[in-house]
Amino acid sequence: MAALGRLCRLCRWLPRPGGPGEAGGARRGVRALRRSPVRVLPPQKERAEAQRSPGARPPPPPPAVERSAAGPGLWFEKAAAGDRRLGKVVTIAKSKKFRDRHGKVLLEGHRLIRDALEAGAVLQSLFFSTVGQLNELPQAKLKGANLIKVKFEDIKSWSDLVTPQGLIGVFSKPDHAKMSYPVAQLTSSLPLLLICDNIRDPGNLGTILRSAAGAGCEKVLLTKGCVDPWEPKVLRAGMGAHFRLPVIANLDWEFVPKNLPAGIRVCVADNKDPSAQAKAMPTPRGAGRDGSAPHSPKAPVKSKPKAAPECEDEEGTADVCIPEVAAQYYYENWTQTPVAVVIGGETHGLSPDAIHLAASTGGKRLVIPVVPGMDSLNSAIAAGIVLFEGKRQLQWRHKQEDERQKFPVVG
Repeated sequence: MAALGRLCRLCRWLPRPGGPGEAGGARRGVRALRRSPVRVLPPQKERAEAQRSPGARPPPPPPAVERSAAGPGLWFEKAAAGDRRLGKVVTIAKSKKFRDRHGKVLLEGHRLIRDALEAGAVLQSLFFSTVGQLNELPQAKLKGANLIKVKFEDIKSWSDLVTPQGLIGVFSKPDHAKMSYPVAQLTSSLPLLLICDNIRDPGNLGTILRSAAGAGCEKVLLTKGCVDPWEPKVLRAGMGAHFRLPVIANLDWEFVPKNLPAGIRVCVADNKDPSAQAKAMPTPRGAGRDGSAPHSPKAPVKSKPKAAPECEDEEGTADVCIPEVAAQYYYENWTQTPVAVVIGGETHGLSPDAIHLAASTGGKRLVIPVVPGMDSLNSAIAAGIVLFEGKRQLQWRHKQEDERQKFPVVG
């Protein structure tokens, strides 16, 4: 206020409009001063104290949010017209970069969301169209999440499903070590593991994961070069397999053995005729044409070159040496306890690292015979054939052991 008083006293000495010696600029300055008086504000601390003083006008309240009860201790928010949160969430969560940076995944559909909740995945936000949909989900798992009711047309416009169900959830990226997998899955688990090598098609990977869960695999390992298992297309094709068995992704080949049980035997699915004589010969780096897939000029993703030893040809060119691995038909006996199967990608098949791992563990090439002229099978089809044959052999082996224990042979 002192500053305002000094300013007013100064104004008294200014020339009056139209007075002698008055300049045009001075007149404009006085008129501007009279029209727009200066408002001197006290310091921020004094203003805050004035607001807290009795009789002061309270600050305006935040905009009201319409909230309703969906059950005991369960509240949801009704999105207002023009609410763009759903569109932003769907657009961002579909990006792999966002999933990796923020650790969030997007799940859609009643079954997938329910499986995730029952496995212990943490729900952050759930967009739904009818309150009845909440009653079909585990109520205790919904508490603490941000529940937002939106119009079905809004979910339909952002949905990837042919027939949207009106449910889209944003979860924290699940950690396989913290998941609680179904008891039925654990009791039916076999000492059978799956290693995916450069599986890049989302639909194929999702189908492979579903077959692995159906066959009772203990876990699935994904090497670098495979598509992200949390991509929406993989999740849809997996039909909840992500929450039925551990899926360990983005592994360098040098870390694959560390995720396998001791004494395991690693076999590789192949389409090479077992009657042909296998020869250990140098293969140009990046060729990798040893799996069940046609050749492509696009080079496969390799994690660690030193995992595959190099050898030199007569011209001194360094190549990747592919060791000899015995081949047999997939329906012949190849199961041990435990055993792992490597499925090669759609484009390049098996990598040299996979062949070396099989050779170092005494594994075999498992051949699925096809009609001459057919180059290969789809990787998801090949995985289903080999995994369920492995399940049959392991179950038969366990049955034979049980019978020997019940009826021991007396010598």
